[in-house]
Amino acid sequence: MTGATAVQAADRARHAPPRLRADALRNRERIVSAAREVLVEYGAEVPLDEIARRAGVGNATIYRHFADRRELIHQVTLSVMSRVAEQAESALAEEPDAFLALGRFVHAAADERIGALCPLLSDGIDKEHPDHIAARDRLDAGIDALMGAARAAGRLRADIDVGDLMVALTQLTRPLPGSGCAGFDAFVHRHLQLFLDGLSAPARSELPGSAVTLEDLRHRP
Repeated sequence: MTGATAVQAADRARHAPPRLRADALRNRERIVSAAREVLVEYGAEVPLDEIARRAGVGNATIYRHFADRRELIHQVTLSVMSRVAEQAESALAEEPDAFLALGRFVHAAADERIGALCPLLSDGIDKEHPDHIAARDRLDAGIDALMGAARAAGRLRADIDVGDLMVALTQLTRPLPGSGCAGFDAFVHRHLQLFLDGLSAPARSELPGSAVTLEDLRHRP
């Protein structure tokens, strides 16, 4: 290691966040998991007291781990993106049929309730934060690889892109206005399967417009 490299490594070590003890790490994970559930059920302005109660910790524990609500929601966002990316990667690695792998991912992503979380997490999140960009890029790559494999196998219609999939997945997993989330999951997977049937090749109709990419979604007015 050169002198310059050693200095850089030492500097990174000084600025890295301290490693958490095992019990503190478990508390942090419980808080993020509880926050995800509560945000889906009650919305972004839910009292932190409710998140603490659901996580089985005191309010002070939340503030020891997260400076404010914004930081907690940021961590929930990263957690959801990471879990969904893992679902895409494992489906592609484990399923011998590429289209069945895509279907497995779609149903697993629905269980993360991303449709309910998207509107809650879209405001006030620093989308240019390095951690957010890294998580987003990993998720994009995982879904793109899944769809590419299904397309290469001749199982996915050619006029579909990642943006089309994410729009449908988000809309189909978002609870109807005024319905909350109670009982909604009973219908989600049924309608997702209908959507997946519409993705299969050969296409039974011609879609209006062009395939939607993720860049199209990010730069929409």
